[in-house]
Amino acid sequence: MNLTRPVDIYCERLEPGFWAEPANALTNIAFILAAVLAWRLAGRQGVRDPALAVVIGLAALVGVASFLFHTFAVAWAGAADMGSIGLFMLGASYLALRRLFGFAPIWIFAGATGFAGAWFLSGALWPGGIGGAFAALGGSGLYGLGIAILATFALMLALRGCPAWKSIAAAGAVFLLSLYFRTIDGRICATFPLGAHFLWHLLNGFMFWIILRALIVHGRRPDRIAGDAR
Repeated sequence: MNLTRPVDIYCERLEPGFWAEPANALTNIAFILAAVLAWRLAGRQGVRDPALAVVIGLAALVGVASFLFHTFAVAWAGAADMGSIGLFMLGASYLALRRLFGFAPIWIFAGATGFAGAWFLSGALWPGGIGGAFAALGGSGLYGLGIAILATFALMLALRGCPAWKSIAAAGAVFLLSLYFRTIDGRICATFPLGAHFLWHLLNGFMFWIILRALIVHGRRPDRIAGDAR
């Protein structure tokens, strides 16, 4: 794989150059802002700890990686962009299972293994598997996985009577809307050259804030789960 291969897949990029996608590049500030607001909220709530700091840092990393992708517009930056999103999903999911559900790490690992197995098994049963269902929306398996996780968590929290379900459900709705704008970007180039991908950034930054706020406000305090052996 040529990691320096140019990538030109968005309406806004009409020519090579670092600032060929100013809207797509600069709107990544939404991820940085979500991280800053979350860190400040965690301080006010008195729940700052290493695990939360890592997840908040990963939210900021998404903004940095996406900025690099929309400025350098090469394969390695695209890989960094997708990789950072995947890392945030993993970190936020772990923290949610630990603090919103109170699961012990061993059960989180077992559940993640089973979920991943079902995900990949679906690919062997029908073309594209579960993730392929999102191809029509212009999404990848990673985005399909994210929506599936948010929907599952919202339902589980609602059944447990945890008020965080509303925030997680709202995050899922925002994610679906952002995925719609990501999808139509290539279809509206002729009528709206700026495209719609920048809305994907703004809405996903908002989604990150919703998720981080739910973890901080509704999550169990780290000192209360440190010795939890369930």
